Amino acid sequence: MELVWALQNLTPTSILDILLVALFFYALSFFIRGTQAVALLRGVVVLVAVLALVSNTLQLLALRWLLENLVTVLAIAIPIIFQPEIRRVLERLGQGGLLERDQAPETLRLRIIEDICTAAERLAERRHGALIVLERRSSLGEYVRTGVPMDAEVSPQLLLTVFWPKTELHDGAAIIDRSGRVAAAAAVLPLSSARNLSQPKLGTRHRAALGLSEISDAIIVVVSEETGRISIANSGRLIAKLDSKRLRTILNAFYGLDRRPTGSIWSRVNESLQTLLPRSRRGQERA
Repeated sequence: MELVWALQNLTPTSILDILLVALFFYALSFFIRGTQAVALLRGVVVLVAVLALVSNTLQLLALRWLLENLVTVLAIAIPIIFQPEIRRVLERLGQGGLLERDQAPETLRLRIIEDICTAAERLAERRHGALIVLERRSSLGEYVRTGVPMDAEVSPQLLLTVFWPKTELHDGAAIIDRSGRVAAAAAVLPLSSARNLSQPKLGTRHRAALGLSEISDAIIVVVSEETGRISIANSGRLIAKLDSKRLRTILNAFYGLDRRPTGSIWSRVNESLQTLLPRSRRGQERA
């Protein structure tokens, strides 16, 4: 009866309101996809649905009262439980605009790609582990501060020296900032919070690369110390088993080409969603 009444009183404004709410939750689903928040949210929905079904079927007044007042508790709990995902959404929406710093020229970025590919190929041959971060729109200042400041020009020789196993700088990440210079080495990155990885035996370097890619738009190149395989982490996904040719192609697509975001909120939301759309299943192969 209430459904019939609602349909009879449906107005264009109400339809627009429903569509906007649906669009909000649809967009939100892209940001939490692939994180532990999905399993947690699924568990909460299943638990509430079962309790609601039991309380309505058996006419349990106390349980029904508890469910009705659960909204207040969830309003406090959700920001705490989903803090990483909420932060990620706000950072993506806040990227770009008038306060955005200038990115390195395209010619410089293409040269950096060549230097990284050359260094990664030699590091892979020597089985020297490496973690190279390319900063894009998301600021990585807090991670740069955890490392050793360098402010050096990118070159294959520098990267090979940094990741030489007997140096003090090899155990960490080298971060290349937006100006195209090595801002720091031996930087500490956050480990991935995802528990449903298709590669449970990933090493610390790969988990750190995934962790940073989950909370920023950075591109992270990883060279495995055990296998010598090259991988790229981007948007919470790992593309593994790359040779220098495929590495160059992917870096050109993600980092080398000009990416000029517009200042509108909708365009940034759309770009964020496109970045988060699931790519081919070829990602997350065993590294």
